[in-house]
Amino acid sequence: MPEIGRDTRLSTLVETIHTCKPVIRSLSWKHDGDLDEVYPGIYVGDGESSKNISNLKRLGISHVLNTADGDSSGMVTTGYKFYRGSGINYQGFTLADLPTTNISVYFKSASDFIDSALAGRGKILVHCLMGRSRSATLVIVYLMLRRGLNAVAAISLMRRVRDVRPNDGFLMQIAELDNKLRRERGTLT
Repeated sequence: MPEIGRDTRLSTLVETIHTCKPVIRSLSWKHDGDLDEVYPGIYVGDGESSKNISNLKRLGISHVLNTADGDSSGMVTTGYKFYRGSGINYQGFTLADLPTTNISVYFKSASDFIDSALAGRGKILVHCLMGRSRSATLVIVYLMLRRGLNAVAAISLMRRVRDVRPNDGFLMQIAELDNKLRRERGTLT
């Protein structure tokens, strides 16, 4: 955990990922994709989990946020048309899982979309191709912005149930946000 008065660094977040081992459990719907509830009403999953509408409906998923929207390699092709008529609200961001990608430009809009799902007593699936980096980053940020957790606490919470591993570039952007929020909250001088 970051100490009061000390900046959160990339090394702190990497250490959190390596020391907090996720619980491994058998998923009854594994053949329908790979998803886990990481916070009440918030699921993180892979691209396959986003394509099984009957499973999403069974779980009560009302919203899907695709952080790998597109039809090129490393992306997941679904989109608004895919969910038409299902009652599932959709939002997609075209983000490459590269350390040079500026994911921070989506922090607010992703958090707003997650909030809209939960405010309506819905549930949301946030996914990318594997459910490890892009989607995890935006849920970690949501927990920081809207639930008041610091970066270490948000990553630890999620890793208890899912093997999330944001890339180093995303972790740097999380650390920058954490330091900004901690300054605003008076826990970093």
